[in-house]
Amino acid sequence: MSFHLALGPLVSLIAGILILIVPRLLNYIVAIYLIVMGLLGLFG
Repeated sequence: MSFHLALGPLVSLIAGILILIVPRLLNYIVAIYLIVMGLLGLFG
């Protein structure tokens, strides 16, 4: 469970940095983030 709690903020940090560097990636990053969090919620 601690891995799941540490994964969310880490993914958010990486996504935020990538959005600052390449704003066009925003849609893809948000979609991937939502898919990963949904899968972790269902199967984690």
